[in-house]
Amino acid sequence: MPAFKKTTLLVTSAAFLTISAGIPCAPPAFADDKPVGSQAKPPADMSTVGGVRLGQAGTQVDLANGAPVLPKDVTARSWIVADAESGEVLASHNAHWRLAPASTLKMLFADTVLPKFPKTQKHTVKPSDLAGMGAGSSLVGIKEDETYTVHDLWLGVFLRSGNDAVHVLSAINGGVEQTVKEMQEHAEELQALDTHVVSPDGYDAPGQVSSAYDLTLFARSGLQKADFREYCSTVRAQFPGATTTTKKGTKRGSFEIQNTNRLLTGDYGLNPYKGIAGVKNGNTTNAGSTFTGVAERNGRVLLVTVMNPDKKASNEVYKETAALFDWGFQAAGKVRPVGELVPPKSAETRSGGAAGSQDGAAGPGKDTSDTKAAPAVAAKEGSSGIATALAIVGGLLVVLAAGMVVVRRRWPLPDLVRRRPRP
Repeated sequence: MPAFKKTTLLVTSAAFLTISAGIPCAPPAFADDKPVGSQAKPPADMSTVGGVRLGQAGTQVDLANGAPVLPKDVTARSWIVADAESGEVLASHNAHWRLAPASTLKMLFADTVLPKFPKTQKHTVKPSDLAGMGAGSSLVGIKEDETYTVHDLWLGVFLRSGNDAVHVLSAINGGVEQTVKEMQEHAEELQALDTHVVSPDGYDAPGQVSSAYDLTLFARSGLQKADFREYCSTVRAQFPGATTTTKKGTKRGSFEIQNTNRLLTGDYGLNPYKGIAGVKNGNTTNAGSTFTGVAERNGRVLLVTVMNPDKKASNEVYKETAALFDWGFQAAGKVRPVGELVPPKSAETRSGGAAGSQDGAAGPGKDTSDTKAAPAVAAKEGSSGIATALAIVGGLLVVLAAGMVVVRRRWPLPDLVRRRPRP
């Protein structure tokens, strides 16, 4: 498959671009970070970032002729289906409801911290590095006084959702407080205004919330980074164990870790989803089950986020995600978008270099076109379980509006690398 896409051109009018314009509202003060079931209905004052309809309660979809109906067995409190490259939201349900995110918040942690340290950098773990983790935290098995590479630690974050790995990486980054501050700043840069960060690992904490919309923004941003794509799509890898001393000398063991994303690995009664390439799952008392996934089919890449299915059957969050993926691939091109995933503030460039608006609604110079995403590229898992991801695909979209040419840099999803378990 080609590593690069052709530039897409769209000529349109200012009138068309302003059809779905919406006015953003400030992030609501309400934050449903309490245990599951404590807030039965979404608030009335949800954000309109990405479009007015995304701030409305209930299911938002605009079916054209021949479009399939949405699956009837989706019970999640909040969900969203979006084209990963164009950013078009195909359908949503309470997209901006601020809910506890669980470990899906680790996507924001990774997108914030991962670029800062080379994967070969080593760190010897101190007791203070592991302080402050919540009771019952998911762990990869990091030991005090052992040395790990940054690469090892990110495998622990993505595959085992290890809070211990998150805390060690936070220590390398200057501490939990500093990391939380940077995550919050990055969320605001991404225009993820529903998100309030308290703990970098997503563990339940008073006031810690995000939304299906924001989690999808985090995934889309993270997937621009080759290392992020590698880690989130790796099925299994070897992780360093404890150092032991015998008569023959000192030896460092290792053990296998497997990705907890069941759409990637499969599980009893659940097959791996065809075309899946990540991203992150989570589960806590307050959040219930949460998941954001990315999958490719026939050259189109979709992002789906599902938060807290009401049905508590085994693997329900994955089953509902798969059903929404199936619908999205069938519906693409047959539904009118109900909103869009806004680009980061820094990616919004217009004529004269002015920053774009934060509401994500269509307007003069705003792109609402659909461009096919770069297809996922199948790759066999190497001996280490990691393969080098492909380079970021660049692209430009030229829009003619209000009698002037506006050039805005596209924010396409790069080629994905998909790992499958070795026989």
